[in-house]
Amino acid sequence: MKNTTALLQVEQLRTEFETRFGTMEALNNISFHLQKRETLAIVGESGSGKSVSALSIIQLLEKSGKVTAGQVLFNDLKLNELTEEEIRQVRGKEIAMIFQDPMTCLDPVYTIGNQVIEAIKIHEDLSKQQYYERAVELLTLVGLPDAEERMASYPHQLSGGQRQRVMIAIALACKPNVLIADEPTTALDVTVQAQIMDLLKQLQSELGTAIILVTHDLGVVAEMADRVVVVYAGQVVEQADVATLFASPEHPYTAALLKSIPRTETNQDEQLAAIEGSVPSLDQMPTGCRFHPRCEFAGDICKKEEPPFIKVENNHFSKCWLKDNVVQKKLNHSIQKKEKTHVTKKYKHVKLNKNDMLLEVKGVKKHFPITKGLLSKTVGFVQAVDDISFEIYQGETLGLVGESGCGKSTAGRLITGLLKPTAGSVHFANRNIELMNRNTMKQLRRKVQFVFQDPYSSLNPRLMVKDIIGEPLEVHSILRGRAKQKRIEELLETVGLSKGDTHKFPHQFSGGQRQRIGIARALATEPELLICDEAVSALDVSVQAQILNLLKELQTKMGLSYLFISHDLNVVKYISHRVSVMYLGEIVEVADTETLFKEPLHPYSQALISAVPVPDPARKRERILLKGEVPSPIRPPEGCKFHTRCVHATEICKQEKPVMKEVNLGQSVACHLY
Repeated sequence: MKNTTALLQVEQLRTEFETRFGTMEALNNISFHLQKRETLAIVGESGSGKSVSALSIIQLLEKSGKVTAGQVLFNDLKLNELTEEEIRQVRGKEIAMIFQDPMTCLDPVYTIGNQVIEAIKIHEDLSKQQYYERAVELLTLVGLPDAEERMASYPHQLSGGQRQRVMIAIALACKPNVLIADEPTTALDVTVQAQIMDLLKQLQSELGTAIILVTHDLGVVAEMADRVVVVYAGQVVEQADVATLFASPEHPYTAALLKSIPRTETNQDEQLAAIEGSVPSLDQMPTGCRFHPRCEFAGDICKKEEPPFIKVENNHFSKCWLKDNVVQKKLNHSIQKKEKTHVTKKYKHVKLNKNDMLLEVKGVKKHFPITKGLLSKTVGFVQAVDDISFEIYQGETLGLVGESGCGKSTAGRLITGLLKPTAGSVHFANRNIELMNRNTMKQLRRKVQFVFQDPYSSLNPRLMVKDIIGEPLEVHSILRGRAKQKRIEELLETVGLSKGDTHKFPHQFSGGQRQRIGIARALATEPELLICDEAVSALDVSVQAQILNLLKELQTKMGLSYLFISHDLNVVKYISHRVSVMYLGEIVEVADTETLFKEPLHPYSQALISAVPVPDPARKRERILLKGEVPSPIRPPEGCKFHTRCVHATEICKQEKPVMKEVNLGQSVACHLY
């Protein structure tokens, strides 16, 4: 598969890490190439070796990591044979990298200007004025508003999207030939993600840069990539151009990944096709094909012998015995048998009774005071939540969507009583939570539970699973002793784990398994409402599918209600009965899910839905790109808060706040257009 015209060629690369348990192989004979002006996507689940592949190219591995075999060729330079001083001349100047989290990569004590200038200084000798002008030029190039003023800003003064633009400006400082983007849009809202993807395409067109895109978001891959490399357990398992890969994936792992993504057209009543199990750990690699323990088509040869990389057609390769004509005939009978017995599980459609209202939020506001000076004088307010109203019925899932900082998570905390509202009321089971005393508030907390975004940081690493799940049973005096132990085992089996997991610690589980433990802990008190705050956004698509299936099953069995807070609209579309769209502390539209995604009324809802990446390169949709940034909640605009970014804004929008009104049956919108 050697390509003589390639800009970058990775050949039979092997990377190992020294650990206290011995040498662990992270990459096993990985090969791929990158052409000029091309975007190559490297995809796979967490732990598959995507990021290690990117870091191995420019020798940015931690001290314990080392490339032990193979080579990386860049313009005939053997990068893995260069000294530290020599590779530093290549990094930044020839090959640059954009990391996932800009907040941890930007230095909080230096201004944006200083950090961009530093990147230029390493490779170029210019005058002080030239450094400044070049930095402003770069910040302007990446679309940062008021670039010259932003030179004096610090990272914390910028939004997530603006920080990512600064990271791209630093990466482009010396006009590199190759740009490695490691999950550049994962932590961003769909609207900001759309802006960043468009920016990368534009810069590639203007500067001729080749891009390696490391991601697990197949929607982004479909829109950005020319070719795709699929990685599993440290090996490349499939390579093809993007259109071919999405239309006819040849490796069972690739096909399973594509099936597990919730799409806007996915039937809500059908179970997602999740991949059972998880990526094997480095010290427990299976023999034969590394995917065989999770593959529904695996035969005896798959368990014993590693498959070769087989050419399916021109520039399409698959590491699977099914592509070997001789072996395929032997496996074919068992494959057909399995396909016949494979049945997609359907969920019973819940008919909502509007009389069974579980939660009612009426006119709720939450303004956080801004204090200044020695006497902590209040000089202003952050209007985090500003007059919101919604209801959740028994057995219903209400999706709450919007950009970061719009007040979604604050709304969740107001419901549980963790925050007290500045105005308005929250009624749970017809009782006002503000009028509750300490004992009744404890009862409320038993009935309303949280499932958090990051399952690792929300679980105590020092406690065993039995203590993590048992804690709420103790706090609420529900069960003790043997009865408590039995309940913990039941809860683990309910969320798809084993009763034998009770004596393990959180670090011994995968990300998806840790999220299952978090759900088991939330279910311990037999709640009626679960607040899922970005509960699947940190997970791979395959694990995400498992958790979404689990949440649906629990709702069917136990009649649970969910407030599902997320910025992933494909997930919200699949799991929600109704959706509330939030912008800058206000709800601007409410509708049942099908109606909202087919005919969004509010210009903000239209922009959000148009920005959702479609995991299909054959389908191109017209995207509405929002101009500018979300205004500050300290000084929100007068009138309609969205008017500063709305293409339909008129004079009345700037002066009068629109009221929420029902336009269609079950669809309400706050917009002067209606």
